[in-house]
Amino acid sequence: MRVRGLRLGRVLGVPVLLSPSWFLFALAVVLLYGPALEESGVDRGYAAAAGFAALLLASVLLHEIGHCVVARLFGLPVRSITVTFLAGATEITEPPQTPAREYAVAVVGPMVSLLLAGLAAAGALLADDGALGTALQLAAVANAVVAVFNLLPGLPLDGGRVLRAVVWRLTGDPTRATVASAQAGRGIAAVVIPVLVVVVLPLAGADGGLVSVLFAALVAAFLWTGATAALQSARLSRRLPGVTAGALARDAALVQTETPLSEALRRTHAAALQAIVVVDPAGRPVAVVSEKAVQGVPADRRPWVSVDGVSRRLEDGLVLTPDLTGEPLLERMRALPSGEYLVRDPAGGPVRVLATRDVARTLAGQAG
Repeated sequence: MRVRGLRLGRVLGVPVLLSPSWFLFALAVVLLYGPALEESGVDRGYAAAAGFAALLLASVLLHEIGHCVVARLFGLPVRSITVTFLAGATEITEPPQTPAREYAVAVVGPMVSLLLAGLAAAGALLADDGALGTALQLAAVANAVVAVFNLLPGLPLDGGRVLRAVVWRLTGDPTRATVASAQAGRGIAAVVIPVLVVVVLPLAGADGGLVSVLFAALVAAFLWTGATAALQSARLSRRLPGVTAGALARDAALVQTETPLSEALRRTHAAALQAIVVVDPAGRPVAVVSEKAVQGVPADRRPWVSVDGVSRRLEDGLVLTPDLTGEPLLERMRALPSGEYLVRDPAGGPVRVLATRDVARTLAGQAG
């Protein structure tokens, strides 16, 4: 997840960011809790509500820092820690190598929240009944709720990652484990959250008003979106082994520089080929014709346009080897985006062209 925001500092070299959306959350907390606390006789109710919002921010940060510290202990790269409107996120750019490490990274967050709940409760007992004591009481309850909620067994929650670790350990298949925990996350979003708000909270005597329903809808949408993204990522990882430069590359027609586009297309169609590579007088590839650029040239203009005008000159990042597969191939393509890439074995062999749309079609599970 990439979110821009206010940089609060660094933890173990990892930037800690505060999304602007968090300030909306803090304002909502003050406006919702301030009047209620004032009416219940709490001294300086708005100050207590503001203190509660600040404690929530500190709690979420410590929860995420727990994930970050354990991930770094295992040598996993962490790009950032971000606090947003509804949650915090620790962006770990590589998956844990084993189920045990996945479990450890996941479970530490809720454990930190439970520890904070205990510390806040102890602090509330020692404080007076004023704004500080009230804020600590609310923080104790909130951290306990966050810990329990995060342990629900479905992605993108920490409990979903715990479930993924368990399924991974039992099946030996991390992709299957991701699919199972993502489906569980969508089930929680569709069933557990609505039941909690509509049935459980009213029975417990809690306010099940419009604000609670709207908040539950936001949480459910957040969970559904996160679980769906994890599910799509798992399906994508299953297709990655089939994404090989050599297997997807198209046979190409070789044409000299300054060849009219109409003539280059005629030769390509006559040979039943699907790509064009421009070569110099010595036969060395120097450019790849862009299919998109060709489509932008009207048919009656093609005899007057040379292939050089619709080609991209070759540079290091545009030349790939046939053995590039999966994530390494995608990394090379992300480093230098293009519609077409030249594919050639350094040891020799035919010159071919890899079209980005063929890679995208394969990743989407579509036939060529």
